[in-house]
Amino acid sequence: MTAKKIFVHTFLLIGVIFSIFPFYWLIVMSTNETSAIFAFPPKLTFGNYFMTNYNHVMDNINFYRALFNTVLIAVVSTTLQLFFNSLTGFTFSKFKFPGSKVLFYLMMATMMIPAQMLLVPQFIIIKELGWLGSYKALIIPGMATAFGIFWIRQYALAIHDDLLEAARIDGCNKFGLYWRVALPILRPALAFLAITTFMGVWEDYLWPLIVLTDTSKFTLTLTLQQLKSVHTGDYSMVMTGTLLATVPLIVFFLLVSRQFIAGIMEGAVKS
Repeated sequence: MTAKKIFVHTFLLIGVIFSIFPFYWLIVMSTNETSAIFAFPPKLTFGNYFMTNYNHVMDNINFYRALFNTVLIAVVSTTLQLFFNSLTGFTFSKFKFPGSKVLFYLMMATMMIPAQMLLVPQFIIIKELGWLGSYKALIIPGMATAFGIFWIRQYALAIHDDLLEAARIDGCNKFGLYWRVALPILRPALAFLAITTFMGVWEDYLWPLIVLTDTSKFTLTLTLQQLKSVHTGDYSMVMTGTLLATVPLIVFFLLVSRQFIAGIMEGAVKS
């Protein structure tokens, strides 16, 4: 192995260690008492207090109800975004209609608006529709995004027109071109969009804080914030709740990332 390869591998190894250490430290904190967290030198080994911290979390918050709410909102939001973003992005990339360029540029212009500026108008609309405190307030406003449409459009531009024409000759209508031809090709782009959307919905705190009024419908971020507010001194319990909320997100990432990587490798082999 050359010196250059040794340097590259060493640099990558250091990067991996720095990336993994925060999660490792989270696990360590969740298995120890709070006093061990502030010990010097810091304790870097696992303790025997995970079940104790776990029981404290379950006694103080309705964790599994919040987990159900978060999974429901994240899955439905991700599914709707994948459908509407991919359908719209494919349409912008392969179909020309009057005003299509103007609509696309207007949509792209919305990406220049900070999300914080949209909170008040969105809140007023949600209030007038009577959706405050419901799941609809979290799901429907995010059914499609400018970034998602742009991302799919750019990927769909690589679909050969000859392939679509062959499908038309075989009797495929416009929706069939999207469903039967485009979607299989768009799989890597959809996998990436699914990961970013699911993680964004899962970690969202501000919008649920504004529109949710019933504690039984709170997401994990709101519920964990309650835990932190009530028990500011018990950091081991707070970290245990954070760890429990992070594990499903990691599992989803690992499952979807396989499809993402497989699609990239398939495209590389074909090219």
